Amino acid sequence: MNDVQVKTPEDRLKELGVHLPEGPPEPIGAFTNVRRAGDLLYVSGQGPVEADGTLHVGKVGDDVTAEAAQEHAQLVAVNILAALKAHCGELSRVTGVVKLLGLVNAHPDFERHPFVIDGASNLLAKAFGEAGVHSRSAFGVSSLPRRITVEIEAIFEIDS
Repeated sequence: MNDVQVKTPEDRLKELGVHLPEGPPEPIGAFTNVRRAGDLLYVSGQGPVEADGTLHVGKVGDDVTAEAAQEHAQLVAVNILAALKAHCGELSRVTGVVKLLGLVNAHPDFERHPFVIDGASNLLAKAFGEAGVHSRSAFGVSSLPRRITVEIEAIFEIDS
């Protein structure tokens, strides 16, 4: 008999040393963090908010490096996962990552938007394996709420 244990997204995150906060950041407007429609979960735009409430702010390509912003995008993915877990109870209910939309608060001459958002994409692929590989758009904007460096929204598939 084969006792191969299937790793959950939580198991994979633990192996990576990634710890989800107890809950997602509170929305800063009149919306919810997660909305289900059929077998899809829509996660509202999340930002680079540390568990203690610290925001990462600035203009990427000016006072924030692309490498630092990529780390901020990974933190955003952690917050997206926290929102999903709060909604679903456990991440193993998620059957796939469908799409990300990544916004970078960028200097007008900055061109490495995909590199920045790779921070989130790579973490989701590691957490969900092949089901974590998704479609994506990434682009620069002139500003984001509270001057955050990165905002990402996501669409996930969930079991019925």
